[in-house]
Amino acid sequence: MQELRANAPMPDQPLKLLVIGLNYAPDFIGIPKYTTELCEELARRGHEVTVVTAPPYYPAWEVPAAYRGAWRAETLNGIRLIRAPLYVPKNPGGLTRLLHHLSFAATSLPAAVWCALTKRPDIVLTVAPSFMSAPAALIAAKLSGARSWLHIQDFEVDAAFELGMLKGERARRWAERLERTLLLGFDRVSTISASMRRLLLRKGVKDEAALEIRNWVDIDTVTAWPSSNTSYREALNIPADHAVALYSGNMAGKQGLEALADMAARLEAQSTKVTLLLCGQGPLKGMLEAACSERNNVRFMDLQPIEKLPELLATADIHLLPQRAEAADLVLPSKLTGMLASGRPVVAMADAGTGLAIEVEGCGLIVPPGDSEAMAHAVTILAQDSELRLELGAAARRRAEDAWRMSSVIDRFEASAREVLSDQTLVASAARAHSL
Repeated sequence: MQELRANAPMPDQPLKLLVIGLNYAPDFIGIPKYTTELCEELARRGHEVTVVTAPPYYPAWEVPAAYRGAWRAETLNGIRLIRAPLYVPKNPGGLTRLLHHLSFAATSLPAAVWCALTKRPDIVLTVAPSFMSAPAALIAAKLSGARSWLHIQDFEVDAAFELGMLKGERARRWAERLERTLLLGFDRVSTISASMRRLLLRKGVKDEAALEIRNWVDIDTVTAWPSSNTSYREALNIPADHAVALYSGNMAGKQGLEALADMAARLEAQSTKVTLLLCGQGPLKGMLEAACSERNNVRFMDLQPIEKLPELLATADIHLLPQRAEAADLVLPSKLTGMLASGRPVVAMADAGTGLAIEVEGCGLIVPPGDSEAMAHAVTILAQDSELRLELGAAARRRAEDAWRMSSVIDRFEASAREVLSDQTLVASAARAHSL
């Protein structure tokens, strides 16, 4: 019989998890959506989940008045939350982002330790960003005898230097050494795509410890509506004979959104019957609004409530997924899941062979990163060919159903969590550490 650690649950018994993550509901764009849905689904399945997180602030980069102040505890949809205060910059840049993450690393540590000692979790899971929360997770796991698990949504160290948010070869070498040390300290390290898992292996994570745990989409909620004739078109005064090219999400540096303004100008100059719908918030929104102020073919909207997401996605005839080349294989945009599930083709900026290009192939058109002319050409092709849009959109929906189904992904997470608890190598290692 395989040996289990002393306080580990038997197979099929509920698990106890402590989750440390910078972002959580009511934030719902990007990473917080997946952390929240994972925790709530695990709780629905009978597991005990406690979360250490920050107050809501993203993507507006402002903490609501009701959440300002010291640490606070609350219960949200059955999940016990400890919210740790942090510094939130009004204009996030390289240094201010660093201080932002450092502040959460400092304030989340005592909360994580307290939860670990009082809750005695089986697994301490931390989500990156923020990678700076990794030490808190390792300390909490060590003190409580729990397994440690790091889930990487973005390789933020690489991205910060590749995108110019942080600079300096010496600083990069130091950051990469620290990253490697922390990565190798976890019992499991997971990430969201095959190409990102390969990067984990290149960083020294052992094959048996590196997992691919994808993001997901609720394919029963986000469906392939039969028509894009939604209420948004009328409210925004979009011409009936125009195709809608939609970008919805965070408006920040790594998305490469600068190309959208130039693309809008090209489409208008060519009298292409396309309206760009740009929905979201973030540091670059003001720049985009200024650059498109004279364009008649662009509409802007703030982020929409999560319950309106299916209708918003269905408003699109074409989805836009810009991305800077430097971010290739360091991130896989979380918004892709909803795009595919909505049954619409995607025009994505990606180099051939990258993780994003592989995911979109057969479901849309790929153009070089930063090439607004190529993106405008791809949008024009799709706008003028309804049969091609339907063909690629149907393929996108099938891919969402096959590869991004929420229940299947969380089944894999749950099974992997039980595996790490019964890992003989880890049991032996823990026993040796206990005897020292």
